[in-house]
Amino acid sequence: MKTRNLLAFDLGASNGRSMLARFDGERMTLTEMHRFENPMIEQDGAHHWDAAFLLAQLKQGFRACNAATNGRIDCFGIDTWGVDFGLLDESGALIENPRCYRDATDEEMLAAWQIASKREIFERTGIAAMNFNTIYQLVRRVRAEDQSLKRAKTLLLMPDLLGYLLTGEKKSEYTNGTTTNLYSAAQQSWDFELIEKLGIPKEIFTPIDRAGTLRGRLTKKIADELGVSQIAFAAVGTHDTASAVAAIPGEGSFAFCSSGTWSLFGIETETPLLGESIYQANFSNEGTVQGGFRPLKNIMGQWIMQECRREWAEQGMCYSWKDIDSFTAQAKPFAAIIDPDDAPFFSAGNMCGKIVRYCERTGQTPPETPGEFARCVYESLALKYRWALEWLEKMKGERIDTLNITGGGIGNTLLCQMTADVLDRRVIAGPVEGSAMGNALMQAMALGEIQDIAEARYVVRCSVEPCVYEPNHTKAWEDAYARLLNYMEK
Repeated sequence: MKTRNLLAFDLGASNGRSMLARFDGERMTLTEMHRFENPMIEQDGAHHWDAAFLLAQLKQGFRACNAATNGRIDCFGIDTWGVDFGLLDESGALIENPRCYRDATDEEMLAAWQIASKREIFERTGIAAMNFNTIYQLVRRVRAEDQSLKRAKTLLLMPDLLGYLLTGEKKSEYTNGTTTNLYSAAQQSWDFELIEKLGIPKEIFTPIDRAGTLRGRLTKKIADELGVSQIAFAAVGTHDTASAVAAIPGEGSFAFCSSGTWSLFGIETETPLLGESIYQANFSNEGTVQGGFRPLKNIMGQWIMQECRREWAEQGMCYSWKDIDSFTAQAKPFAAIIDPDDAPFFSAGNMCGKIVRYCERTGQTPPETPGEFARCVYESLALKYRWALEWLEKMKGERIDTLNITGGGIGNTLLCQMTADVLDRRVIAGPVEGSAMGNALMQAMALGEIQDIAEARYVVRCSVEPCVYEPNHTKAWEDAYARLLNYMEK
């Protein structure tokens, strides 16, 4: 076959990138074309995403990729974070910038449970109760009699919104649809009974398609503006975690961790896990590119350190990630431990102060230096991964042999080794641009070049040499894990 040039747009909640994937039928190589920060903006007392800015960044990616391929781009696809959405009016115009999930909706979540209980919503959707999910964002708008919602004729999740702005196609892809808490795991469609029950207008929801299918083409207007052809547009695993998991080179009994701003830690199953244990542990059943499910735990990932680093920079201490890794390696192990998912760590601002207050509340000596803060955060993350792995083994009913980590977090080799040590399991790290590679693999599937997920993962194994971390488990990790469990019970 001729080499396919595939353009993968992979947008995270902190930054985005345009990646050119070249696929020759057996191997895939990725080249970064354009990278950009993705800052939240404040409007009317709430955090939003700047849709015009994001669209402009995608256009830069098209131009760069077009130049690199001499105008021969075969397809493009878009993946982003989950839950956030834009609303379109009757003319198809975006009513306002999409709101950001960082503005939590605790009050609305409790109000929703008065109409449909927490347990009922879980049994319907298989998704954990989290105060930023689409369902509660929409309940907030319903309760506020929000004018934008009243005007809306269409709701599109972020990757589908950006795709619409480029192609005019209004569809919702399955993997991101499952993150909303409004998708019926049993019916495999929007849960319109739940949607109506909560007073959300059901007509704003669009048809659902699947990863690995063609959705449309770049509009002529956009193509002419950019000086490119009307490139084919594929539905990929539009939830970045689904794309990242598609690119895991795992075989046998493995768990995955998509490591970035969040750490998404889980396994793959054909059917959702809806039992009492997964409900009590607040795990979610998100969708896979192959149409199954990913029972997983949302764990606060690099976010805590990103916020600490931002705070230090504001104080005039501008550290690179390499600097922070060096400080971490020199700090005393297990001096302080936090539960990364403790509620205050979710929101932005004064993150170091929140860590100090957690330590004081749990009777620990708080960290003081950047290295001590970083050591505390990374060891705590590794310990929380063990907690998640133990729950997954209970749910699966068998031992999980390896952990596959993908995403930007694998650049932190110290955290990867900590994870292997505390889990007492081999950790396989790679590919680093897992979401972009999974995105491109689904484009290749849409073009008929890859048949199924097994073949896609074979391509990954042919294309990427992962880094393997062997465990060095010690009693110190056992003692630290017992401390974490004790703090989580308080």
